[in-house]
Amino acid sequence: MNATMRRVVIGATAVSMALSIAACGKAGDDDSGSSSKSDSKSIGLLLPDSVTARYEKFDKPLFEAKVKELCSDCDVQYANAAADPAKQAQQMSSMVTKGVKVIVVSAQDSAAIKSSIKSAVDKGVKVVAYDRLAQGPVSAYVSFDNVKVGELQGQALLDALGPKATPTANVVMINGDDADPNAGQFKEGAHKALDGKVKIAYEQSGLWKDTVAAQKMSAAITQLGAKKIAGVYAANDGMAGGIANTLKGAKISGIPLTGQDAELAGIQRIVAGTQSSTVYKAFKPEADAAAQLAVNLLEGKDVKSLATTELTSGSGDKVPSQLLTPVSVTKANIKDTVIADKLYTVEEICTAEFAAACKAAGLQ
Repeated sequence: MNATMRRVVIGATAVSMALSIAACGKAGDDDSGSSSKSDSKSIGLLLPDSVTARYEKFDKPLFEAKVKELCSDCDVQYANAAADPAKQAQQMSSMVTKGVKVIVVSAQDSAAIKSSIKSAVDKGVKVVAYDRLAQGPVSAYVSFDNVKVGELQGQALLDALGPKATPTANVVMINGDDADPNAGQFKEGAHKALDGKVKIAYEQSGLWKDTVAAQKMSAAITQLGAKKIAGVYAANDGMAGGIANTLKGAKISGIPLTGQDAELAGIQRIVAGTQSSTVYKAFKPEADAAAQLAVNLLEGKDVKSLATTELTSGSGDKVPSQLLTPVSVTKANIKDTVIADKLYTVEEICTAEFAAACKAAGLQ
């Protein structure tokens, strides 16, 4: 009788567990054997810094919202590296220890994070590279066509120069951080557009910092002369802000200055005429794509229908990749891009300081 009862209890328990798993629709999520429901459905998001406005304002909340839409009882754990590669490595290790099953990481240093990614994967964690192609055995990568971004930046600079775009026209290039693989791709695309059409008279890395970019611009002015600079390529809007201040201090105006990320300050400088262009990489499609990849991996689903191309990372790993299309933004299409997509409202752009410029640009 006792043996029979034991078999009944064991059978009922097994049925209960099977029904519970079926109800979640995610059998096999937790291959580590963790008993915590939140752990088995936990997704990590690691972003590189808080200086670049997009990460905290857009990427994080958009990613979290899309994960919640796709998996109502999934838990998103978030950490920001504050531009410190060692801190990001520690954050990844901490998430693995907590039982996070999928980690989405925008690497502060794509090479430095390699060992952390390998360690995580060895423990059964899936890793998605976000916006920057991290080295190591990542399962998928989502970003924009970064060479195309650089081409758009270079072409926008040429368009702004117009007839002044000649093989002898001095252009200053302030690139991004060499530790970021995207920076090299932006640089490649920009050179593809600019080489032979203008003279790259000064080229340095700005490390994605406005202060460093400002220092490099000051050095370029000293080296070339204020009146001999035709235009400036800045790899992103943050650096463009520092460069714009340096140009103003040197009483240099009316020359093209590129950017990237469509930051609010960058859009306002475009309206005011102190920056000529930026590149808009719509944050929502990128964050949504990363969330979908993460949830698919969590549920053991294939990602090939999403990641339709393949890239080779700096470590030689072949990575299924999903690349989105960037858009060049100038004063002429602000309405049709960042405003139309509700990234910013007219009121946010056209504060009192920019009211007159906005009116002249047809935004008010």
